[in-house]
Amino acid sequence: MSFLWLKQYMPRGIYGRAALILLLPVVIIQLVVTVLFAQRHFEGVTHQMTDTVLRELALVLDVAEAAPSRAAVPRVVAAQLGVLEIEVTPVTAEDLPPRNMMRWYDYSGRVSANRFAENMPAFKAVDFTASDGVRIYLISDIGPLEVILDRRRISASNPHQLFVYTIFFGVLMTCIAFVYLRNQLRPIKRLAQVAESFGRGRHEPYSPAGAVEVRSAGNAFIDMRNRIERHIEQRTLMLSGVSHDLRTPLTRMRLSLSMLEDDEAEPLMQDVDDMQRMLDEFLNFAKGAAEGTPEAVAPYDLVAEIVAEAQRAGRDVVLLNREGDGTGTVKLRQLAIRRAVDNLISNAVRYGARAEVSVLLTDKTLRIRVEDDGPGIPEERRVEATRAFTRLDPSRNQDLGGGVGLGLAIATDIARAHGGVLRLGESQRLGGLRADIVIAR
Repeated sequence: MSFLWLKQYMPRGIYGRAALILLLPVVIIQLVVTVLFAQRHFEGVTHQMTDTVLRELALVLDVAEAAPSRAAVPRVVAAQLGVLEIEVTPVTAEDLPPRNMMRWYDYSGRVSANRFAENMPAFKAVDFTASDGVRIYLISDIGPLEVILDRRRISASNPHQLFVYTIFFGVLMTCIAFVYLRNQLRPIKRLAQVAESFGRGRHEPYSPAGAVEVRSAGNAFIDMRNRIERHIEQRTLMLSGVSHDLRTPLTRMRLSLSMLEDDEAEPLMQDVDDMQRMLDEFLNFAKGAAEGTPEAVAPYDLVAEIVAEAQRAGRDVVLLNREGDGTGTVKLRQLAIRRAVDNLISNAVRYGARAEVSVLLTDKTLRIRVEDDGPGIPEERRVEATRAFTRLDPSRNQDLGGGVGLGLAIATDIARAHGGVLRLGESQRLGGLRADIVIAR
């Protein structure tokens, strides 16, 4: 039997699911115990006590009907059945209540009233709301009678207290359980927050706490985070060392080429410059999003500075008006975001005539968009374009720059390090490539 349809009604958070696991068995057990106790104990005891009163009422009715007159009924009953402590008073038909009267929570009163109606033909109605006892109204041969007796003779006093105590202590124990449950789930929630922050490139202090299993998961996370950080650091140091070591022979080559004729040295000097640019791009790719620390920045102001620097460098790029109704700042690595946006702008002006940059900020999302009027990238090759060292010769003009295929790869890594994504599409405004860096706030 499939229970997939039930999933849409289940809580999605760990607090909700833990509370359901805690409350559902407790509530079911309380309901079952309460119902069984009410049926087996209250109803059984009430039936026995009501049956005893029925026999006494039958005796009282016989004595009352044998009285010489209606006015003599109280005196005759008191004289013959005074030991029963039952008061009998003749009443008129107008004094008879139209129905049984009792409080809404009087469970045993309903059981007794049904027992009276089933086993006593002379029974008319009963009033359980009177302060001086239970008033039972009977129809006898000498007219209507009102019988008053103590409530404790029919049923147990305050039977609703069982339900009140059950609910009260059930709620009390549930609250206590919630306190312990919250303390147990807090380390799990903290671990999830730290893992999410690390996925967005933020290093938050964390020490394992909670149960043994949670501590074990926390220690495993710390070990994994340390290994990843060491790997990134080693990769950066290795490529930095390679780049540093290669700068010396490149410098010697430049000095040697400077002694040659310009016609002979120019193509070789161009090769040296290309090698230098490749080394710089490799180093930038190695640094990725690990450079800098996350800090609260105003996204639109940051992008405005990047665009202004690109304009001063002679690039045809403009910044559109801000979009969205979001306010405030976003935690970003400024150097990494600058490198990602600058790479997108460089690609846009390299393969197109002009570029446009826009910033959308909402309460949940930050989107930085760069559009150009170049040839664009076919949809089936956009995933390939974000991989490192990928050059799409058919779709992007390679004669306009000596790239090594790391621009989009760097932007992709930086977006992922901030917990976001780089999306490529077709620009509706300019007709070229549209690159979006989308980061959740």
